[in-house]
Amino acid sequence: MAFGDFFVRHRTASAAAALTTLGVAAAAAVIWAPESEQPAVDTQLRSSVTECHDMVTVSVAGRGDTPKEGTTALLVDANGNPLPAALSGDHKSEWLDPVVNAPSDDVGQGSYAAVYIAYPANMATYEDAVNTGVANAEQVMSEISAACPDTKFSIVGYSEGADVVRRVAMKIGNEESGVNPDDVLGVVILADSGRQAGEGPFIGAEDPFSNPDGFDRKYQNGTNPISGQGALPGTSGDFGKLNGKIASFCSEGDLTCAAPQNISLLQLVVNVGRQVNADQLEREGLTPATGQDVAVVLGRIAMTAFSDIAAQPNWMASDETFLEVLLRVSDPAYKPGEHTPPAQAENVAAEGLSPLAYLPQKIFNEVVGLIVTNQNTIPVILSDPYNLTLGPNGSGHHFDYWRDAKPEDGKELTSAEYAAAWLTELAKKAQAGEPVERKAEPLPAVQGYTNSVQAAASKTTSTTKATSSTTSGTSVTKTEAKGEVASSSTAPSTTSGESSTTAPESSTTSPESSATSPESTTTSPESTTTAPSTSVAPSTTTTAPSAESTTANAPIAEESEVTTSAPSTTTAPSTTTTTTPSTTTTTPSVTPTP
Repeated sequence: MAFGDFFVRHRTASAAAALTTLGVAAAAAVIWAPESEQPAVDTQLRSSVTECHDMVTVSVAGRGDTPKEGTTALLVDANGNPLPAALSGDHKSEWLDPVVNAPSDDVGQGSYAAVYIAYPANMATYEDAVNTGVANAEQVMSEISAACPDTKFSIVGYSEGADVVRRVAMKIGNEESGVNPDDVLGVVILADSGRQAGEGPFIGAEDPFSNPDGFDRKYQNGTNPISGQGALPGTSGDFGKLNGKIASFCSEGDLTCAAPQNISLLQLVVNVGRQVNADQLEREGLTPATGQDVAVVLGRIAMTAFSDIAAQPNWMASDETFLEVLLRVSDPAYKPGEHTPPAQAENVAAEGLSPLAYLPQKIFNEVVGLIVTNQNTIPVILSDPYNLTLGPNGSGHHFDYWRDAKPEDGKELTSAEYAAAWLTELAKKAQAGEPVERKAEPLPAVQGYTNSVQAAASKTTSTTKATSSTTSGTSVTKTEAKGEVASSSTAPSTTSGESSTTAPESSTTSPESSATSPESTTTSPESTTTAPSTSVAPSTTTTAPSAESTTANAPIAEESEVTTSAPSTTTAPSTTTTTTPSTTTTTPSVTPTP
């Protein structure tokens, strides 16, 4: 039975059903696959890692589409012990075979091979399945490298397997794995649930919207990114030494990788769905057993949230909302004690007050945060997220990667065809012993769950407060909401059509001067407005503008996040005989789009 049939029959309330649909189907990045009996096959172990190749593609397929011990001939290690993998051919995948088998006809016999990683690939517990896939992929790659030190790798993942491959690639690229990043020539992620808003397909490449480094064929002519972000933002991060070797494909409308921002309640359901037995819930519906499973997960998250708050003595005086705490602790990657306590609310300066004194403001923040961080929740619910993403018989956008060519828009190949062409080029270079030139430098580190949803929740107090400051006749009002900046100022400002801004940086030579830390300026990751400030210091001050920041990739279309900065200047007389109050220079804090 497919997910759609279950939810249609059990849709007691449209909102609740839509929440469950997104949380279980889209967020888990499952692949629709009919249940069928696996035919019995010869299980003789006949393929060894000692049979070396110039390049091996490590493939991780989606739900119900992986090798199974006892029904598939598995790969063996150098000592004849079975490994959690099977050669392509011993295992067949309707979706990934056209991609991973493409290089075979273009290189010499024996030069290339593709293997499929065996892992649970189910929804009994999504996180356990994905973590097992990560461990198995690393084990197989390490065994191949030990037996064949000259073998190079490409890594390909789709759907649930895309989550596995993203995590594997991040560990390898950041040298947290036993696999040498120099041995990995390319990574293909189809339906990337860890994708960040505004990212191009080729993360870290010189041209992130056109092609990976070292491959001249253009993927598309346009530069507009897919809207939204991955449904699992907690898995986002930098690929380190693999930047420029990544191809992360996403289809518009596929909520596994193109979920709108500001859907915090849905994101909470996503995190819950990653920890319940969704397979049992699908088979049996809501029963005492499945209901207890959900209740246990919810109870654990609630208790963890209260413990997290109890560990923060000043939490009531902070701007952090309970919804934000729930989002943070419900992420399976949450670890107690790693969270930096939130800053104290600006509007409460008194110390030593009873926590109850902050209760009215806290309740107000909760209400505002609920509204601000759920602006797109209702539209997503009304879009019928299951049919939009998965649909009956593979009709949803989760399967567009094999049919998304648009020659009229300069996209001659489908995403799957482009990936196959790139892998073929990599296999040819591996056969010839040619290196793949990587032009990219490592991107700035991305904090796992610090994404737009959580950032908007943490700034809810700033959403309703207007801060007015007058400096040399200039008045600035700041209203911070998700993706919106309302400002009126006579100060010059620069706004780039490509979401990049050169922010002047002020420096002073006065021994009396002090620079205000970035935290003193109220910002959100998506928007910054800084008014000029002028003060008198006892010494000559020079101001040197410097190009400080640009957005991580290319222009952002409908969900463009604009940074507007006004220069900060300091004026000082050439001579002085007395010490006056210290000069304060406010430096705009501009960070790359998360």
